[in-house]
Amino acid sequence: MHFFSALFLGLGLVLCTLQPFGMALPLTRRAVSISLKSESAFCSFLPPHAGDDVGGTEENGIPFCSTSGLSSSNRVFPSGFIESAHYASTSAYVQVTGRMDRSKYSLKASDGGGQYDNRDIDNVVCNEYKYFVNMLEPDNGQYCIRCCQSQSDCHLGESEKGCETIIPGDYS
Repeated sequence: MHFFSALFLGLGLVLCTLQPFGMALPLTRRAVSISLKSESAFCSFLPPHAGDDVGGTEENGIPFCSTSGLSSSNRVFPSGFIESAHYASTSAYVQVTGRMDRSKYSLKASDGGGQYDNRDIDNVVCNEYKYFVNMLEPDNGQYCIRCCQSQSDCHLGESEKGCETIIPGDYS
């Protein structure tokens, strides 16, 4: 057995041994809270590093916001990234749709985008709702995010349909 295989096996046994005694495992992801309050106060997930492919980072996106204090990450959108934002609210969901300048975060024009949602990222609370769906489409400069009370209002795992289908709204 290779040294590293034995090391990981040993680490796994230690973690399994600790779990029955009520000890927290170090590999759990901390809860993330994001807010959508208005056209000028909202968050959206972005790839963890400028220039990363959106679809390749669907499991580890990071919330960025228009101002600090709207997310537990406290990251702010790069200057000029958000070109337009349109806020809408119903009794079932809140959403923001609009246009972005992909170059302000080094996203590629050839990147068809992807979807950040509860299927890939756990422990996200969005406007106190359990569900969220968030898409970035660098190739056409659109983004959208919706926080939902019910999963049926957040179309999880359907990124190929695009923002305009998944989250109808104003994309001007």
